[in-house]
Amino acid sequence: MSIPEHIKQRAQELTAQIRHANYLYYAVDSPEISDAAYDRLMEELKQLEIAHPELVTPESPTQRVGLEMVGTFQPSQHRKPMLSLDNAFSMEELTAWEERNRRTLGLNPETPIEYVCELKIDGSAVSLTYQNGKFVSGGTRGTGEVGEDITLNLRTISSIPLQLHTAKNVGKAFPELIEIRGEVFLSHKEFARINSEAEERGGKIFANPRNAAAGSLRQKDPTLTASRRLDLFVYTVGACEGKEFVSQFELLHTYKQWGFRTNPNVKICMGLEQVFEFCEMWFKNKESLGYDIDGVVVKVNSFAIQRELGHVSRSPRWAIAYKYPALQVHTTVLAIEVQVGRTGAITPVAHLKPMAVAGVIVSRATLHNESEIRRKDVRIGDTVVIQRAGEVIPEVVEVVFSKRTGAETEFIMPTHCPSCGSELFRPEGEAVLRCLNQTCPKKVLGNILHFASRGAMDIEGLGEKQAEQLTQIGMVRDPADLYSLTLDQMLQLERMGEKLASKILASIADSRNRPLARLIYALGIRHIGEHSSEVLAAHFGSLGKLQSASIEELSNVYEIGATTAESIVGWFSDEFNKSLLAKLTSAGVEPVAQAVSTSDQFVGKTFVFTGTLTLLKRDDAEAIVKRLGGRASGSVSRQTSYVVAGENAGSKLEKAKQLGVSVLTEQEFIDLVGD
Repeated sequence: MSIPEHIKQRAQELTAQIRHANYLYYAVDSPEISDAAYDRLMEELKQLEIAHPELVTPESPTQRVGLEMVGTFQPSQHRKPMLSLDNAFSMEELTAWEERNRRTLGLNPETPIEYVCELKIDGSAVSLTYQNGKFVSGGTRGTGEVGEDITLNLRTISSIPLQLHTAKNVGKAFPELIEIRGEVFLSHKEFARINSEAEERGGKIFANPRNAAAGSLRQKDPTLTASRRLDLFVYTVGACEGKEFVSQFELLHTYKQWGFRTNPNVKICMGLEQVFEFCEMWFKNKESLGYDIDGVVVKVNSFAIQRELGHVSRSPRWAIAYKYPALQVHTTVLAIEVQVGRTGAITPVAHLKPMAVAGVIVSRATLHNESEIRRKDVRIGDTVVIQRAGEVIPEVVEVVFSKRTGAETEFIMPTHCPSCGSELFRPEGEAVLRCLNQTCPKKVLGNILHFASRGAMDIEGLGEKQAEQLTQIGMVRDPADLYSLTLDQMLQLERMGEKLASKILASIADSRNRPLARLIYALGIRHIGEHSSEVLAAHFGSLGKLQSASIEELSNVYEIGATTAESIVGWFSDEFNKSLLAKLTSAGVEPVAQAVSTSDQFVGKTFVFTGTLTLLKRDDAEAIVKRLGGRASGSVSRQTSYVVAGENAGSKLEKAKQLGVSVLTEQEFIDLVGD
């Protein structure tokens, strides 16, 4: 039975009115109708859809909640990485950041740089994907490359439009695809309500609004997420197809016209003096906002200049977070003990009288090393100032000497490892004592946890409690032993059921064939992080070639310095590590090989491909550059060696001409490559 035309028309009218009301409420902050009137519109639309289910579409305002989460969260691959920001804590550090950018751009000190300053919202970063104006998926930041798909939970947030709004002077053509990035947060009022209700029913009390927002986004029941009344400010863009933006300020203006909430406290600043005034002003007034901020994000306004500056590793050069000083409190040092890290580093830790710092109860704080204890003269029984460094790691800032009574006792660093009893050693030029015993229980546990971590072999379900039991009872003495574990052995662990045990064993089996970069990182070589692992995997292509590389060969690899090269060679020369590699091979660990440089023809050269290539696929062309020792980039700058222009090349070709960068046709690139 067909739906009467007047019913269809009324449903369309109601949908349009509700979307317009949402736009005025969230984007413009100027509602024209009362909450009661809004509720009446929504109720009428719901009744029409109940009577005529054919009217229901995924974009209907009534469909924010209605589906149930199935199983665990699935991976959400970002088309363009979600980068993290470098931090500045003073005007001097902001100035140093600008001077680095001036050198990259070739600008003299008199040329002003236009910045956009935005409040740094203290919440949980998300990425929203829209296709032709419709919200299709959303995910957490995760590793920056891959997050978790939380689409159903994000749909419950009223300030996220399910269909982009068409405002005046914008037109109806939306990008074919766009990743819109923002921060999900909780207001102080909503945070207080959630904790008050939880306290009444004996539920979980959240430490701060940021944790509450992150936890709410990862609920398996979207109705629970909806009950938390999360909010969102959007502020940047990931992948975008079918539209180009000129500046950050234009981007924010467009987002607002599309129906998003953008933070109203944004300012264009000409030069760092205005930037610093903005930062100082909001440091004094941040308590008036009604939600948490932890600083100001400073961005170069021009997208063309942003592209020219590019990024370093996982952080953009064109933006920086000016972080406000952490909240500091006084407390008492009850005791000092040392911890043994996975590399054998001995770190003193202060046990404190528990105190709330920036909304989190702190009872332990790092003292870093013996030299730091002596420099600050920290003693057991002292009253000290503590803060959360970067609002993450608690640390002791200083001693309040005026409160010292004479009853305090000095802490003496141990001469032997508290875990295995081995004599401790301080390498020349280092401030940190180390345990050199490869079989030290604490080092073994640390190495197992690192090996199994998400950025390494990603063994799901193997947490600290399980790993600790496995090492204590001797089932696992090194990472290779994980691959010989049986179901019967796993079931001997406390609180270990067959389902969880099978899940962990399946994940261990799957990890045998992780990418080479993951395994290199998992080995725990000093000075080798995730990015360095990717560089080494791309250069050498196999673990065997990396293992046989000399210090000189390693030092010649782009982004690998002499200290790192020495650390790599030292690790592979160690007999214990040689035995570990042999055991991993016997256990069937065979990492997926990666493309490797086959010559140094393009060493030091950077290529940018633009337009449509007809003889090669772009991925293949970039792979050729890497195999010949060069780098493939997505943006044109003065450091670009060649731009390879295919058919319908656009702004990148124009930028290359402006900067005097050499331009090649696709055939000229192939000729340059040769055989």
